[in-house]
Amino acid sequence: MNLKKTPFLKIPTIDIDIQQEVRDGGVILLKSAVALQNRPHRMTERLVHWAEKTPDRVFIGQVVSIDGVTQSHPVNNQTWQTLTYAETFEQVKCIAQFLLDSGVSPEKPLVILSGNSIEHGLMSLAALHVGLPYSPLAPAYALRSTDYEKLRHTIDLLQPGLVFVQNGREYEKALHAVAPGVPVIAVNDPLDQHHVFSDLLTTKPTPAVDLAFQNIQPETIAKILFTSGSTGLPKGVINTHGNITANWQQITQSFPFMADGGLTLVDWLPWNHTFGGNHNFGLTLFNGGSLYIDHGNPTPKGIEATLQNLRGIAPTVYFNVPKGFEEIIPHLRKDDALRGHFFSQLQMFFYAGAGLPQHVWDDLEELAFQTTGKRLLIGTGLGMTEGSPSCLFNVHFGSFSGMIGVPVPGLEVKLVSDGGKLEARFRGPNISPGYWRNPEATAKAFDEEGFYRTGDALKFVDPDDPNAGMVFDGRIAEDFKLGTGTWVNVGVLKARLITAGKGLIQDAVITGHGHSFLGAIIFPELKYCKKLAGLDDDAGIQILVQSPAVLEALQTVLNDFALQSTGSSTLIKRAVFADFTLSIDKGEITDKGSINQRAILANRADWVEKIYKEPVSLPVLEAANT
Repeated sequence: MNLKKTPFLKIPTIDIDIQQEVRDGGVILLKSAVALQNRPHRMTERLVHWAEKTPDRVFIGQVVSIDGVTQSHPVNNQTWQTLTYAETFEQVKCIAQFLLDSGVSPEKPLVILSGNSIEHGLMSLAALHVGLPYSPLAPAYALRSTDYEKLRHTIDLLQPGLVFVQNGREYEKALHAVAPGVPVIAVNDPLDQHHVFSDLLTTKPTPAVDLAFQNIQPETIAKILFTSGSTGLPKGVINTHGNITANWQQITQSFPFMADGGLTLVDWLPWNHTFGGNHNFGLTLFNGGSLYIDHGNPTPKGIEATLQNLRGIAPTVYFNVPKGFEEIIPHLRKDDALRGHFFSQLQMFFYAGAGLPQHVWDDLEELAFQTTGKRLLIGTGLGMTEGSPSCLFNVHFGSFSGMIGVPVPGLEVKLVSDGGKLEARFRGPNISPGYWRNPEATAKAFDEEGFYRTGDALKFVDPDDPNAGMVFDGRIAEDFKLGTGTWVNVGVLKARLITAGKGLIQDAVITGHGHSFLGAIIFPELKYCKKLAGLDDDAGIQILVQSPAVLEALQTVLNDFALQSTGSSTLIKRAVFADFTLSIDKGEITDKGSINQRAILANRADWVEKIYKEPVSLPVLEAANT
């Protein structure tokens, strides 16, 4: 069947009306003619609203065991601990009073060092409710690091007045190393010197809580979210109350079906990232929806928890990174009951964080049609921590992988020519004012008109029609020249290579700066390759990438890819499977799973040398007839 001719489940989306101005010199300005509507400027104003309007609606839930302790891997007979909007607001006021009485201040933020949990959510909302800034840090800084360099850097920069952790014993070593003397609140396994989270709930709110709430202004700092540190140590992005509430309104206007309780989410995306925290958690709050915390993750082991959660809760929108969709698709194919429940309320897929391979996109459309008789909107866009996060959205039905859509209401986009590409720059109410205690980085981030320089390149789907949307054209800083002087568009090339792998390739790093030809360090999709090689799940990656079947599959991909190349800038001549573990300490990978091309090239120079060593020999493969 030709899916392109099958109908869509139609949901309300924004009317697209993009105004375009072309200046002298080729600078292009874009903005939506749709006005940004009014919205509250205090982030917890909607919490107060929903606590009054829908007090008994579930706001947040998490799986608990029989004794009430949150599990990291739920079992079949799971139960959910939930809080309604009214219950959430009452607890937030108690914690807010505690924070006002503590050492937290606008100069000494609250630090949250924890995975997603109800308690994490309550702490963040309490700080926001009384205008105290907080910073959620990646747990990996403490739990997967050996030198704590990033944790030490962020703590030194923040100078926190208080640290919240889910488990005192788990974070003891890291906090002792980087934050001695800073008061700590722990939910589980508190140490002797720690505050116990449950005690905070007995604090009696005073009028000071409401007064602090009333004093919040649009420019009041809400959060300091740290970047992944792809070009050095992480920078602390300031998001104000006005930034985030403006973006919630921009997103809701783009997808109005979300309003008034239209969101039910089963979501694992970490709240220390803008996608999980500002976007998913925040949109749920803004629109009076329900968020069920998924303690699974898109790994062969973690996906089992996700599947069990999805058997119990049917989402209305399913947010994920591409890897998450890849992990869930095989289970949806073979489990009719799971697939039926999953699609029973679903209105939209939405991915971010990386490009979605076209074959994964096609699989999602096929599964939706197989189950419901209709395809679903697959949404995405362009966002970043500095954008709070969303700046462009794809709202076109029947689109394609790579489409990022059009600007959200209230945002101005400036496209500036850079090396033959168009760099996107943004100005609007959702754009961060800069970086925490880093005036030099702030000054460099904005141009002379106050537009934020993204470093992202965009191009029009149809140069004559801005309403047709835009596609991502790579990161300008990742692009390089071959020794011949030919520019290489790394982002686009990598996306094409991953798609050509049809499931074989999880990610890739493109090599070739200063060389005469392009190469690639290939990160295999482990589950796919183990099945291809006939190996057990516990087979190591070193054995896996030496499998004749896996090597033959990569050779076929290289050969076919070479036949489609149009010149040296699109021809991957040689490739090698990576058999090493990426390092978060060295900035090679984020805790969200995305890789850092620049860091890997710098740290793995020996692997680059393998690709360009003559004569070519295993484990390096070379495309035929090149």
